[in-house]
Amino acid sequence: MVANPRRRQELLDAGLQVLGAEGGRALTHRAVDARAGLPNGTCANYFPSRSELMCAMAQRSFERLAPAQAELDQLQRLEGPGAVAAYVQYATQRLLDQPSLALALVELRLEAARNSEVRNLLLPFLREGFAQDVDFHTSRGLDGGADLVEALHHLTNGIVLDRLTAPLRPQADPVDTAGWVADRLADTPR
Repeated sequence: MVANPRRRQELLDAGLQVLGAEGGRALTHRAVDARAGLPNGTCANYFPSRSELMCAMAQRSFERLAPAQAELDQLQRLEGPGAVAAYVQYATQRLLDQPSLALALVELRLEAARNSEVRNLLLPFLREGFAQDVDFHTSRGLDGGADLVEALHHLTNGIVLDRLTAPLRPQADPVDTAGWVADRLADTPR
């Protein structure tokens, strides 16, 4: 079969929609074909195994969540601890703006906990993204290094998971919460 990058991307986006909306049990080649509006067997031609599909979906999710360059340029002009809060607020908002995609990422991580093949394929993407975040943080001259960046990842992931599942305080603004907690983390020496 001739590779068709646009079709591959359509399949991955459809897979992320299925995973985010219906969970891991619903993710089948047929479900992806149906969501993409393509004939049965199309997804399996591009991704012969479920693990290959999930790994490609992880890569696609990171592409879709990549920060907008204009926003990054604006954030790079900020200095001091307030910059950390602004970065975290932006990351949190990007995830909340795409709830199905954010939930698909949670599902991918859950699958990685149960499936070593998916874990082995997913971990390099997660760790590379983390390394890029640490490099970005330190290149800006911000304090805290990898320890703070890791804590900020946990902060963002926890807030997004809470907001998109069963929020403890639905009236609270999750982006504001992310900002003030990030401020406190950035101001706390380790």
